[in-house]
Amino acid sequence: MSGNSIGVLFRVTTWGESHGKALGAVVDGCPPQIDLTESDIQTELARRRPGQHTSASPRKEEDIVEILSGTFEGKTTGTPISLIIRNRDVDSRAYEELKDIFRPGHGDFTYAQKYGIRDHRGGGRASGRETVARVAAGAIAKKVIFREGIEVIAYTLELGGISAETISLTEINKNSLLCPDQKAAQRMETRLKEAREGGDSLGGIVAIMVRGCPPSLGEPVFDKIDADLAKALMSIGTVKGVEIGAGFQAARMTGSQCNDPITPEGFTTNHAGGILAGITNGDEIAIRVACKPISSIEKPQQTTDIHGNLTTVSIRGRHDVSVIPRIIPVCEAMVSIVLADHLVRQRILVGNEGT
Repeated sequence: MSGNSIGVLFRVTTWGESHGKALGAVVDGCPPQIDLTESDIQTELARRRPGQHTSASPRKEEDIVEILSGTFEGKTTGTPISLIIRNRDVDSRAYEELKDIFRPGHGDFTYAQKYGIRDHRGGGRASGRETVARVAAGAIAKKVIFREGIEVIAYTLELGGISAETISLTEINKNSLLCPDQKAAQRMETRLKEAREGGDSLGGIVAIMVRGCPPSLGEPVFDKIDADLAKALMSIGTVKGVEIGAGFQAARMTGSQCNDPITPEGFTTNHAGGILAGITNGDEIAIRVACKPISSIEKPQQTTDIHGNLTTVSIRGRHDVSVIPRIIPVCEAMVSIVLADHLVRQRILVGNEGT
């Protein structure tokens, strides 16, 4: 097992490196007769593309996707869909002086230990650039779940220790940080500027909500949908923690506080985050992910080289100050891929009359 694929029936495999010729994905198990063109995928890729925000890398990648297989006359055929996004603005010069140095916070050391070889140009396979393939595949997954009335929405809940105090979904697209609180977004922008000027980076929290998800998705024991969602989101390099529903706050509640009372009209609260016993209950799925600060910073850091010699490194080149907001479509993509897979699995279980 290579660990480059996710899903059981709706299965996604990504490939490619940060400074290689291209990146891409193969989506297998997509149902036929779904409208799909390159422009559908391009819309999602535009949300993740670098160079659009002051916190983002100035790398100018157009991220143009090509569909190589799996569609005919604008519809999916049920066969594997192959996607490719070519790297157009690669500049590896800044990495030559780092080829023998393990950068703190990166996968340099662990990749060298595992494989005995690593691509030092931009982090290779471990780079955040890999997520472009996830977003491309996620665009297809979104088409699958949208047919069932399911919508995935993510937004910036916290950045650099500044939290959104009010949540207004209509405000998300009114600022470049995709924050539902305009005043908080302004403070976040100031914090980002300070971090950039100081040669540092910032972490944050992304909230993800799933609306319109029917009950019944998820498998017993090891393929619980919350387990699969957590795995999918934790597979994103920047994510260091996942909470669903009340999350860690549930540990501070009593049973009478945490349980969601059930009425003929539905649940009166949603501490479970839309999932009970690993199966969706029809309520809104609520997820939060903690994203670490970008590891590539200009501030000098202590490290070693491949020979074990102590040294100091300052990372130059083209880097984000924060993964936010570019990580938001990546989170949406991973959640959509999991939901699409479980939708297909549920159809197999109960037949087309079911979900």
